[in-house]
Amino acid sequence: MFYFWSISFSISILAQLSLALKTSFNIFRPNQPLDFLESKYGSFSEELRIKMLDQAREMFYFGYDNYMKHAFPKDELNPILCTGRGPDYENPSNININDILGDYCLTLVDTLDTLAIVGNATEFQRAVSLVVETVDFDKDNVVQVFEANIRIIGALLSAHLLIEDEEQPFGDVRPSWYEGQLLQLAHDLAVRLLPAFEDTPTGIPQPRVNLRHGIPKNISNTETCPAGAGSLLLEMGLLSRLLGDPVYEGYARTAIRALWKVRAKSTGLLGNVIDAMSGEWIGNLSGLGAGLDSFYEYLLKSYIMFGETEDYAMFHEAYQNIKQHLRRGRSQCNNGEGDHPLFVNVDMNTGAVLSTWIDSLQAAFAGIQVLDGDIEEAICSHALYYLIWKRHGVLPERWNWKSLAADVKFYPLRPELIESTYILYQATKSPFYLHVGRDILESLNHFTRTECGYATVHNVFDMSLEDRMESFFLSETAKYLYLLFDVDNHVNKNFDKFVFSTEGHIFPVNAAFRSKPWVKEPSPPLKPLSYYNISEPVCNSVDQEKKYFLPLKSKYLLQIGKILSIEGM
Repeated sequence: MFYFWSISFSISILAQLSLALKTSFNIFRPNQPLDFLESKYGSFSEELRIKMLDQAREMFYFGYDNYMKHAFPKDELNPILCTGRGPDYENPSNININDILGDYCLTLVDTLDTLAIVGNATEFQRAVSLVVETVDFDKDNVVQVFEANIRIIGALLSAHLLIEDEEQPFGDVRPSWYEGQLLQLAHDLAVRLLPAFEDTPTGIPQPRVNLRHGIPKNISNTETCPAGAGSLLLEMGLLSRLLGDPVYEGYARTAIRALWKVRAKSTGLLGNVIDAMSGEWIGNLSGLGAGLDSFYEYLLKSYIMFGETEDYAMFHEAYQNIKQHLRRGRSQCNNGEGDHPLFVNVDMNTGAVLSTWIDSLQAAFAGIQVLDGDIEEAICSHALYYLIWKRHGVLPERWNWKSLAADVKFYPLRPELIESTYILYQATKSPFYLHVGRDILESLNHFTRTECGYATVHNVFDMSLEDRMESFFLSETAKYLYLLFDVDNHVNKNFDKFVFSTEGHIFPVNAAFRSKPWVKEPSPPLKPLSYYNISEPVCNSVDQEKKYFLPLKSKYLLQIGKILSIEGM
């Protein structure tokens, strides 16, 4: 149960609500004036939008230019010392660094499609040239399969597809000399990851490989998670279909099916840690954050990309089980009484609450709910995380809903809340989400901007910083902020024609990717969703009132604000 009632009401918020009523003309509620929150969040001027767009653009270039000046060809930027960061060769067991950094110009590779999206075709071409000239995967480095897949392979495929797009909607991004070099690099790296799939009896890939030698012989840890082992299909599926080689997609699908097969029989839930070699669960926590988040995301996005009904059938069943066992609070987001809805962490076998914290990665789930058409639930999921951000100035890595305080206090510039804000704006066009984006952008500039970039917040209570700017800041955080305010961007005008990977890379939704070029004979038709006893997903209609006032009604937004003692909202 929630313990929200332990926090005293904020009288100042109620006072503002009652005193700041306006009598503006209201076509939806003609006899009811706008309240304080509706007046504050119900409009966003064009002048302010353009100002925020300029700031988002400047944020991206400040991070990117400093990386290129002080860090390239290293993997990451240290924005305080203005230096580059690569693998920790002195301490091979430092997986916090070595899982991600492989000495392959990570930040530049990860940022390629952002350069196209912000409209810099010239720099995109230069960056592609630098990647082709500099990146080499023949390294004696141990990296995490999941991170190499989403950050490097995904980035290379996205940039390759942008170059090969005959319409060139982001400007002339195709270098005159280009002959598929980025696809070749993606293929090279994928081959180096294959031992993780080949050397396991369960079909669940081992978590790490040595880029030169395969499975590390001196590493006995074979623990992985559904997010790490089961979030490979979007990139591996695209690679297979571009190459005409089923191997990569086949391994990724085998991993998903292996994880799905061992879900709890009693609840249908998955745990958060599993042994790749034995297939036994090691961690039985089931939630929507770290260890599980992108597993659910890729079931849905793979269905959108490839049209395989099996993928949506798994997502649909998983989401039903999630709502049955993880959801707490009032039954409807915008109606009724009770605690604000929240998805908690539970025991995968019993559904009993297992911890009283949620983590920042879960903030992305609202975007997944939007893509599945569950708009009302997405609005509720997002609102809580936004007000936690307002309470602290950034989003702590873990937040305890019982003590109403940060459990894990750092914030590494994560994009998840910005991502769901952007997707909800695309779904509702409510100016509320532009205000959210403005708050986030201004917080990042105020708290995390340093001499040479943007730094990780070490502690949300004193806003002390750590000297690290992870690659996802440019590939996701800055990208989603830019897209939120760039209403005329090609991506936004064709939002239904792109899928964003879990690392924020854009992939075109193309009928060509719904066929398997390695299948020469006509393949049997896919089983319809009715075979799985489910109907086609349908997007909930968005109430017109939500486009002009608040997606979440004022009283429910105030409810969270009072709980978190946020003055003035």
